[in-house]
Amino acid sequence: MKLSEIKEILPTLDTVEFQLENGTFVPEHFHVTEVGRVTKHFIDCGGVIRNEKTVNFQLWNADDFERRLKPAKLLNIIKLSEEKLGIEDDEIEVEYQNTTIGKYDLEFNGKNFILKNKTTACLAQEACGIPAEKGSELSSDATSCCTPNSGCC
Repeated sequence: MKLSEIKEILPTLDTVEFQLENGTFVPEHFHVTEVGRVTKHFIDCGGVIRNEKTVNFQLWNADDFERRLKPAKLLNIIKLSEEKLGIEDDEIEVEYQNTTIGKYDLEFNGKNFILKNKTTACLAQEACGIPAEKGSELSSDATSCCTPNSGCC
């Protein structure tokens, strides 16, 4: 989900609820402790230099049972981050701590925001000699695409 999409959805909601893919809800007393721009500059195993930009939301399970984040408040936080940090209309990535800090993609099911599990993938499958169907199978298992002497790593 891009930042523009959440900005369109928030004014239509009475409450902001986040749910994991397994159906578990983020406790309703969560706080959005950070909204930021994350830039990742890296080289893939095929030697291609890449740049990725995301908008990062960090959710924190606060012990503040008295206040709930309202849609208008989150929208104001987003607008402030755009103004002060120059955040653009990029994909949103959510950080949320379950047993460890996880990173999630964001979707909306018409009622709740869904934290979608992220997976790893080889970005240079052709350089590794992995057929496309094999590469997608490997990425779902979070297996490295590079094998010894393949020339991609």
